Amino acid sequence: MILSGIDWTIIAIYFVFLFAVAYLFYDKSASTADYFLASRKTRWFGMGPTIFAANISSEHVIGLAGAGAATGLAVGAYEWMAVFCLFVLGWLFVPHYLNSKVFTMPEFLELRYNSACRWYLSTVSILAYVFTKISVSLFAGAILLKFILGWDYLTSSIILVLAAGLYTVAGGLRAVIFTDFFQSAILIVGSALLTFFGLREAGGFNGLRENLPEDFFQMIKPASDKVYPWTGTTIGIFILGIWYWATDQFIVQKALSAKNISHARAGINFTALLKILPVFILVLPGLVARSLWGEELIHSPDQAYPLLVTRLLPQGLVGLMIAALLAALISSLAAVFNSSSTLFTMDIYKKLHPGTPDKKLVMVGRLSTVVLIVVGILWIPLIRHMSNQIYQYLQSVQAYISPPIAAVFLVGILWKKANGKAAIITLVSGGLLGLIKFGADIVSKFHSNQMLEVFASVSFLNYCVVLFVVCLLILISISLLYPEHLAGKSEAVVIAISETKFDNSMWNWVNIVVSVFIGLTVITLWAYFA
Repeated sequence: MILSGIDWTIIAIYFVFLFAVAYLFYDKSASTADYFLASRKTRWFGMGPTIFAANISSEHVIGLAGAGAATGLAVGAYEWMAVFCLFVLGWLFVPHYLNSKVFTMPEFLELRYNSACRWYLSTVSILAYVFTKISVSLFAGAILLKFILGWDYLTSSIILVLAAGLYTVAGGLRAVIFTDFFQSAILIVGSALLTFFGLREAGGFNGLRENLPEDFFQMIKPASDKVYPWTGTTIGIFILGIWYWATDQFIVQKALSAKNISHARAGINFTALLKILPVFILVLPGLVARSLWGEELIHSPDQAYPLLVTRLLPQGLVGLMIAALLAALISSLAAVFNSSSTLFTMDIYKKLHPGTPDKKLVMVGRLSTVVLIVVGILWIPLIRHMSNQIYQYLQSVQAYISPPIAAVFLVGILWKKANGKAAIITLVSGGLLGLIKFGADIVSKFHSNQMLEVFASVSFLNYCVVLFVVCLLILISISLLYPEHLAGKSEAVVIAISETKFDNSMWNWVNIVVSVFIGLTVITLWAYFA
């Protein structure tokens, strides 16, 4: 595709903005709190967009539209269930996190349980970031740039990594939060315009309903559905979401930077409100593409969004849309780079070298980001063998990782008797059970075996539910069989909900009312598309 001068100008302005931010926020004397947690001074209006921008990366833009083109609106269950998982973060977990003054989620697990849990979660999180978030984001961005500009995957990935890495390495979380406010606006406006042009071309919502099967507009599928069974899209996605939204460093690090609990909850409410939008501005365009070019998308649904951009948008808006997609990719990459470097620096390097000064720790964080970028690029060629739908690949991997971690965090907060021995056994055994299912999915694609194919055919969302229940049973039973006393545990970690004092301030009541309003809105929308 040949871009106009206006398109290139818009793209150039976007990159100039990023480089200016890198220069503006570079600080040689930054402390670990400054670099990794933005000095713990983030206000709600900065937190909401940065969590949203971190979550919505290129694999969401490309993948949600692709999943919409393949199966309809059902994939939107991930987006709307995220609203309730965010409420769990804000109303259950955030007070404990902020009171403990931790830098990372593994550090919190060490305070609650033991150091073995911290080592496990640090290692698994970093590996998951490389094999899912970094590599999948780069691959999805490369699909777009290859389709629109003709660049090969490696060239595209290197350019995108340099753009995201520069201001992340230079400015840390403060730079990420500052740019995410604008990048979220670009993404929402650009995607909304594409949805408008697409619906106009397809004859509106009524035109879509005439051209597509009725089940494309149903978000609640039968339990027998292989991809989106209702058991998986309710319970399974909620379990996966508890891990992702309430316990994963990638998201929670933004909440850890909050000025106080009220700002954290207001920012999380802001994110929850924004999470209503992707069904309409990212998934719905996939249905539009399927309606317009169904034959072209049967075997390659991930081409839905690039097709819409290149065939429907006029000159000038193409540049804006590319800038929006780059914003989605780069903001998410920047967030994962910052989170990965925080985990490596604070949970591994500092653990091994406890007397390291702040200045050196910040340098270690910057260098570790560079290493993770290289490893992520090397993993890209293998992703295509996993699935022809990027978003499904990403969610399946996370569904196998999340149950034991979600169980350990949730039970650790709600039940005093859960102990360190039970927690590490749950994490390791649950992780192995997830790895076995992941391995079966891979091997079944290359080797024919009836038992293996039956096991691999089990929906990853349903497997997520079963694995979570198994992890709960392991954690509770071992805690009861081998009890431990909590003496010596950090007083900053509040164990039970009953020990959290209710905040009777006006801002707390405002947050409660906003959460209830957003929750009811999502339930109403879900009922409409049931």
